[in-house]
Amino acid sequence: MGLNPNKAEVGWLPVVVGGAFYTGLGLMRNLTRRGVTTCCIDNNDNQPAFRSIYGSAHRCPNPDHRPEEWLEFMIGLSRKLGQKPVFIPTADRFVSATAKYADELQEHYVFHRKTIDLQALLATKQRQYELADAHGMPIPRTCYVQSEAEVDAFAAVAQFPCLLKPLQGAEWQPLAVGHPFRNRKLTTAATPADLAAAYKMAAEINPRVVVQEVIEGLDTVKSVYLSCYGRDGSRIASCVVRELRTNPINYGSASVVEPIDDPEIDSLCDRFLRSIGYVGLCEIEVKRDTRDGRVKMIETNPRYTGTSDAAPYAGVDLGWVHYLDVIGREVSPVSWDGRDYRHIALHRDFSSIGMYRREGLETWRSILRSYRRPRAFYDFDPRDWRVATQTVFDLSRMVVGSVVRKVFPKRRPGP
Repeated sequence: MGLNPNKAEVGWLPVVVGGAFYTGLGLMRNLTRRGVTTCCIDNNDNQPAFRSIYGSAHRCPNPDHRPEEWLEFMIGLSRKLGQKPVFIPTADRFVSATAKYADELQEHYVFHRKTIDLQALLATKQRQYELADAHGMPIPRTCYVQSEAEVDAFAAVAQFPCLLKPLQGAEWQPLAVGHPFRNRKLTTAATPADLAAAYKMAAEINPRVVVQEVIEGLDTVKSVYLSCYGRDGSRIASCVVRELRTNPINYGSASVVEPIDDPEIDSLCDRFLRSIGYVGLCEIEVKRDTRDGRVKMIETNPRYTGTSDAAPYAGVDLGWVHYLDVIGREVSPVSWDGRDYRHIALHRDFSSIGMYRREGLETWRSILRSYRRPRAFYDFDPRDWRVATQTVFDLSRMVVGSVVRKVFPKRRPGP
């Protein structure tokens, strides 16, 4: 790793990870193995990091709903740790909350103050597409709307199918069980009428949404640029992975990825982030449109992400490199070391395999081939036995449920 140390030294700053989902847990695991004292926070204590061996987890107020209480909690946690810790968000709500209270938090936490406001802008769909368009990053036809009339105006010039997205990716997660948008990042519309109907439903939650043309092509023409930019604006870590499957199919988060060498994607994303003066961790999801062959941005995530967990297996330990930079160490840039592997999110992939087989996009043979060694798992680590046991239980329920539904299909009511 060149000039970069492999392990933390005695007395180095601890880390607080914002988020206890598998994304935050993966970052905790990597930093703990490097010798960094690590803990995490989340407003949901059912998340897996609360059962993990890789550090303590602390339940905090939801910064979206109780922001002042969250700030008070964060200040108290810093004092309890006894050192001024590094704070690394793994969820948009913690990026936004950090930006909102940056002046107060910087007295108690270490983070890149000069870029947190930019990260908060990128955490909202509206502003990230505006920034991308202004700085030469190709995007599909996109419009921020807040009324039915604006939706109709977009539909009059758009090429369908189209997408409708909330301004923040997690906005639909807490919806009531049974709501069609629950835990979704977007919804699709095949016609103008479908888009109008989707907007009416979305407007009941928040009338401000993003509508966008679909970038045509299968999941296998989607890629993710994973990177970290140092405090001086230079790129200190990067790699590109290709998506093999997603959940849901075509429009969801990656469930299986592998590293690739794509100079065009690398250069395009690097130019964009340098042009806006970005500092810190960032993921950009892109797709090569099969209609015109151009690479276009799907979304930007200004934080450590689930797919970021694939980077260490490529020799690009994003969390560690970012940590070294934040604490003021000189960092030697790292990039993909040429290793071949598949990175697999088991929960997502198990629930997506049936969709791919029904669409004729995968066979059992091709699925098994995607699990060949070398491989790494996002949500399964045998050493973290409590979390691993829960993962095995969840996957077993999926398999048994699938068999039961196939053997005993639901009968449709008669006429």
